[in-house]
Formats: sequence, C-alpha cells, structure tokens
Amino acid sequence: MFSFPNIFRIVALLEGVSYILLLFIATPIKYLMGDPQYVKLLGMPHGLLFVAYVALAFMLRKDYNWNTKEFLTVLIASVIPFGTFYIDRKYLKLLK
Repeated sequence: MFSFPNIFRIVALLEGVSYILLLFIATPIKYLMGDPQYVKLLGMPHGLLFVAYVALAFMLRKDYNWNTKEFLTVLIASVIPFGTFYIDRKYLKLLK
C-alpha cells in the first residue's frame, strides 16, 4: 500500500494544493492586506513537498521508463499551478 508510486501521488496532490493556496490565497493576503502570516505558514510545508516531489520523480524515472520529455514534463509541472494534477491524471494514474 505504501509504495513509491502511491507516496508520489500523495505528495503530488499535497504539493499542488499547497502551491495553489500559497499562490492564490496567501500571497494576495500578504500584499493586499499586509499580513505575511499565511505565507510563513504555508511556505515551509510547500517547500518540503516540492523537494519531496522532485526527489520522488528522480526515484521513479527509471522504474517507469519516462523518457527525457516525460521526465521534464513531470518536473516542470511542479512549478506550474495545477500542473501536478495534470501529471497525476496523465502519468501517475497509470502507475497503480
């Protein structure tokens, strides 16, 4: 049950959610209302999830024979809002 693909899917989901919250809720609150509390609250967990996402992507690359284009797509998706959800649907759902 706790295989690397399952862990990667969970980390991808959490990373995507944390990025969206950080980008679309915490940052506007910081700059429009002058309250950096939410950025501080979400910043560290998002950073850790981002690092975990990238590390797990490197670990799974050979196991699932991602070519260079697929692998770069998986990595680039981590910096695009909603990108990890696309990766889950296109690449990770097949890993079950």
